[in-house]
Amino acid sequence: MFRMMSSAAMSTIARQLKQVSEKVTAAGLKRPEKLQYVQPRLVAVSKTKGVDMIVEAYDAGQRHFGENYVVELIDKANDIELQDRCDDIKWHFIGHLQRNKVSKLLDIPNLFVVETIDSERLAKAVNDAWVRQGKQEPLNIMVQVNTSGEENKSGCAVGETAKLVGYIRENCPKLNILGLMTIGAYDYNPMAGPNPDFQALFQIREEVCKAHNIPIDKMELSMGMSSDFEQAIELGSTNVRVGSTIFGARSKPQSSSEENATPAKSSQGTVNSAVDNMTEASLPSEQIQNLALS
Repeated sequence: MFRMMSSAAMSTIARQLKQVSEKVTAAGLKRPEKLQYVQPRLVAVSKTKGVDMIVEAYDAGQRHFGENYVVELIDKANDIELQDRCDDIKWHFIGHLQRNKVSKLLDIPNLFVVETIDSERLAKAVNDAWVRQGKQEPLNIMVQVNTSGEENKSGCAVGETAKLVGYIRENCPKLNILGLMTIGAYDYNPMAGPNPDFQALFQIREEVCKAHNIPIDKMELSMGMSSDFEQAIELGSTNVRVGSTIFGARSKPQSSSEENATPAKSSQGTVNSAVDNMTEASLPSEQIQNLALS
């Protein structure tokens, strides 16, 4: 399960992780003084990557890892070797979450945050499942916002964000709102200037915090990926999701059917897929989101 990797690839992961971490720190220092209250968190997106690759990044100092698929995350989080060697790993679920998979997701060890809560129904389902499992500490979640307004994108509407945050605060006592998350438009070029989706999430946070009397430094912003994480940090992100820049080009993506079964293995330890030759435009919206989150 998700294992084979050469020593050369392993040393590359450590080197790439060091470079990305240095860029995260440097970008953080470029932020305005009012945004200097927290060091940005780097989440290494390890979807379709082997356990050995995760362990190598962990041994190099990385603790936060992001996964898009429930079944794949269950397999990795319950891997005996990984549990033994990475006892304080912190998992971020960053993919589209279906309500029928909530209980399975919440049962994994070391789940740090679910970043993709985008509706009252999903929030209630996650809260109730956490209660049924008898967990004492609240579960960290983020509210996903569709800042680009694209129909094929998950996330609550910009104008509904404050309402959703209010609903969770009032009706989901077992959920701790860690912050807001957005993916942003897929084709935005960082060279064109400040990303309007990042600017929008920054403004939405101001409005949400004002509406609910929440200190700004208690509401994180999760935005920025491999291609634009430095700009995202400069614009206020406290949590960036970087995959390919650390682990190399993404492996073949999972199809919708594979998310409902145990992922297959190739000789390189990657997940096989039935969508090798499909374009992102031909995939369901949740698959497009999962493909983009790296």
